[in-house]
Amino acid sequence: MTDTFLLSLIVACEIGFWVFLMGGLGARYLVKWPAVSAALLFCVPLVDIVLLAATALDLQRGSTATFAHGLAAAYVGFTVAFGAATIRWVDQRFAHRFAGGEAPEKVPTFGRELLRYEVMLWSRSVLAAAITMALVFAAIIFVNDEESTRVIELWLKIPFGIVIPWFVLGPLWSLLFNWRPRDKNQSEAS
Repeated sequence: MTDTFLLSLIVACEIGFWVFLMGGLGARYLVKWPAVSAALLFCVPLVDIVLLAATALDLQRGSTATFAHGLAAAYVGFTVAFGAATIRWVDQRFAHRFAGGEAPEKVPTFGRELLRYEVMLWSRSVLAAAITMALVFAAIIFVNDEESTRVIELWLKIPFGIVIPWFVLGPLWSLLFNWRPRDKNQSEAS
């Protein structure tokens, strides 16, 4: 399997995620087909399994691990950590727009609620990073050839380049600068 094929598969999986999600929600709310909706929504996590299986098969065949293999691990880590929350977020908006459901919850703008929200999102990024690193580490052990896995080892460091800035720009920023509501006069001056 070439890098181009694996990168194309990652893009296809992302497209598949959204096609199955929107198709499942459309079947649920627009045409009222609960069985079709359930089947389509069941396919959402299968996208990750297909990508994981294709990546593992490629490595099992003796391919040298590349940046694309690490990106596949990161994609799976991200969708496992953020997938359910993303589905819930889209479902709330779809239900509100097309089925008269309750208005979606608004993101808090200050105080403890915002800090709690930012910490929850950051925690998901930590989970995504941990899953990515675990999958990369498993691939390194699976291949068991230092020369073949040298490039993928970069993916043991990349998650820190995401998690640390996310903490600074998320929870820490909220704690330092958004703890109190803005003064009405201050808001109008901005």
